[in-house]
Amino acid sequence: MTNGQGFNDWMLSSQRAMEGALSSYLPSAQAVPARLHEAMRYTALDGGKRVRPLLVFAAGALFDADAGLLARAASAVEMIHVYSLVHDDMPCMDDDALRRGKPTVHVKYDQATALLVGDALQAQAFTVLSEGSGDPARTLAMVRLLAQAAGSAGMCGGQAIDLASVGKSLALPELEQMHRLKTGALLRASVFLGALCGKTLTAEEEAALDAYAKAIGLAFQVVDDILDATADSATLGKTAGKDAADNKPTYVSILGLDASRQLAEKLLEQAQSALLPFGSKAERLRLIAELIVHRNA
Repeated sequence: MTNGQGFNDWMLSSQRAMEGALSSYLPSAQAVPARLHEAMRYTALDGGKRVRPLLVFAAGALFDADAGLLARAASAVEMIHVYSLVHDDMPCMDDDALRRGKPTVHVKYDQATALLVGDALQAQAFTVLSEGSGDPARTLAMVRLLAQAAGSAGMCGGQAIDLASVGKSLALPELEQMHRLKTGALLRASVFLGALCGKTLTAEEEAALDAYAKAIGLAFQVVDDILDATADSATLGKTAGKDAADNKPTYVSILGLDASRQLAEKLLEQAQSALLPFGSKAERLRLIAELIVHRNA
């Protein structure tokens, strides 16, 4: 369906569309309380690769999903992702001063504002998602999916395990469990939100997308760990080398660089194999998996 330059054009147009949708769904910086709304827009707009929205759009294309509903779902999942970054960067967690090439929210504003920005983005995500579909059952399913991916059985739970693991030695299955929650859950939700914008899935479709999402979820984190160990801060847009400096368990610290790179390629193969039942309609999802594994930032 698409490859090479065609995929790049689609990706850029999708990222531009995401910027416009986010801007429209976020409160105006002039609305009271203006400083909070300004900070929400500061962190959510003009930055990031928008991988999760791209997954929403690409999965939606499998089932000819409505463009307006996809934009809402993609905006909601990106707001959840951005809120998690704002909170992760705070001194009580990872204590980072740089994100997406600019000062983190607690540095640009203050810690109280950063806390409220995350809270408000999370609430706004569910407001946007809940207003999108004329089908109450589908809307409820999508809200439940995103809530579960963001909560203690997903992203927040993974972050809790991450914080509790600093300075400890984890076995590889324990590390995988942590990242299936911290990183993988929201990536999986992105895929399924996109699909649900089009239809109710069959058991076979759900199993195939689940296998794809689990593979890219782990691959994303493996590559993150590799980049943290090998890239510089200017390339990453965030502070490089923090995992080692903070004594965090990573794929690189457990497996080494070469084995981590081999694992990422193995996960890419698994992701692409999972998409075979969808044929050429899944080409964008395949290329997003390549983008995740072969990215340099």
